[in-house]
Amino acid sequence: MPFIEFKDVERKYSAGEHEFYALRDVDLEIEEGEMVVILGPSGAGKSTLLNLLGGMDSPTAGEILFNGHDISHFKDDELTAYRAWNVGVVFQFYNLIPTLTAYENVALMKDVRRNVRRGSMWEKESAGAEVLDPAEALASVGLADHMHQCPSQMSGGEQQRTSIARALAKNPRLLLCDEPTGALDTDTGKEVLKLLQKESRENKHTVVMVTHNSSFADIADRVIRVKNGTVLLTEINDDPRDAEEVSW
Repeated sequence: MPFIEFKDVERKYSAGEHEFYALRDVDLEIEEGEMVVILGPSGAGKSTLLNLLGGMDSPTAGEILFNGHDISHFKDDELTAYRAWNVGVVFQFYNLIPTLTAYENVALMKDVRRNVRRGSMWEKESAGAEVLDPAEALASVGLADHMHQCPSQMSGGEQQRTSIARALAKNPRLLLCDEPTGALDTDTGKEVLKLLQKESRENKHTVVMVTHNSSFADIADRVIRVKNGTVLLTEINDDPRDAEEVSW
């Protein structure tokens, strides 16, 4: 059984009398621990796919299975629990709180879990996946010496690594990355890709990265190409390159 499965998924939006499909007839599978790259031009449906994966949106038709559970018809509180226990998100523009230090930004993840109802099936399935100490999470991305700095005192790469540490602090089974190198120069972006690849290879987190940069296909275990709201092609890469070797 695949870790994640989309079955004939659509996401339709209405604007007055008009309707349009952000996604239509989408079928895909993702295995646990894979590094997945979703490739496509602007408007292809990449962000909609990511939002559905993360439980931040729900489909208008079809099924989305996560470890055998159909999350496509979850109520709001059920989606909140799903996100809290399973999903970490890395954004293109970091989304850090500017008045908090790196340590304090990462520490917010404890509050996320604390505010979610206890005893959910996700808590039971995630036994042992405790929230990491903020200092430990920051050290894992090379920021042990920067934890008491605010975002304004950090470079773009350091801010993005803080964003990754914040996502990893939840010890998520699924790490979603929305153009994580889009605001970075090539060298700094490569360091971020190395961190994400490490999470997949060494820590067995499932990493799904949305990008328009076709160079990133080389480092993925699975590449999903989308256009006009449909999946054009899924490719399995039997010999992915190390992130350090990628250039763009």
